[in-house]
Amino acid sequence: MNNYEIMFIVKATMESGDVKKTAEGYKKLVSDLKGKVAEYKELGEKKFAYPIKKEMNGYYFVMQVEADKDCIGEFDRKIRLDENVLRHLIIRKERE
Repeated sequence: MNNYEIMFIVKATMESGDVKKTAEGYKKLVSDLKGKVAEYKELGEKKFAYPIKKEMNGYYFVMQVEADKDCIGEFDRKIRLDENVLRHLIIRKERE
């Protein structure tokens, strides 16, 4: 199992409840794929420096995850297909 940091941005034009539902869905997805969410942060809505997919604002979320590469691969595949997620970034952290 490796440690990862996952950051993703959800469209701000969605209803507030739908934004949280989308983010919670990805948190649950990690657990369903046999991963462990060590930390979960909602950073709130922020304005972009430039438009991303014609959006000017987005809700930021960050998760610290402990998972294997198959879990992260499936997470990456599913988040790419979601039209409500504007951007995402997965970083493998070095062991301490």
